[in-house]
Amino acid sequence: MRIEKRHVEGRPLTVIVEYPEWNNSVASLIGRIEKMDLSFVGKSEDRSVSIGISDIYYIENVERKLFLYTKDEVFRLDGTMPDIESKIPDTGLVRISRTCIMNTDKLREIKQIRNSHLEAVLDNDEKLIVSRKYLPDIKKVFKKEEV
Repeated sequence: MRIEKRHVEGRPLTVIVEYPEWNNSVASLIGRIEKMDLSFVGKSEDRSVSIGISDIYYIENVERKLFLYTKDEVFRLDGTMPDIESKIPDTGLVRISRTCIMNTDKLREIKQIRNSHLEAVLDNDEKLIVSRKYLPDIKKVFKKEEV
C-alpha cells in the first residue's frame, strides 16, 4: 500500500482510494473513512452545533435525556441511545454501560477499581464507569484497530 498526502488550501478534505480489486479490506477502509464524517447536532441554550465524532468524548443518558460531552462543553441531543447506536457501528464510539457511550479514541486507560468495577479515564481526565457486560464490545474495538 502506498499513502500520499498533499496540503491543498481552500478545498475540503478529499480522500481518493485507488485499488486493484474490490475486497473486504477496501470496503472496510471506505466504511471507516465515511464514518469519520459522521456528526450529531447538539443543542446548547439558544444554539445548535454540528459535532463531529472526533470531538465527542462521550454521550450519556441522564433521566431520559441525552447529553453529548466534548472536551469543554456539554450539549443536549435529541433521540435515544438505540438511535445513537444505530448510527455509530464501526466507529470509535462504543457502549460502556446502559447509560453511556464512550469514544475509545479519547480513552487514556482502563483500570480495575473496587468490587471488580472498571473505570475508563479519558484524555481530559474524565472518569467513566465501565460495565463488565460491555467490556467485550470495547475489546472488539481495540482488536479492529490492531488489524
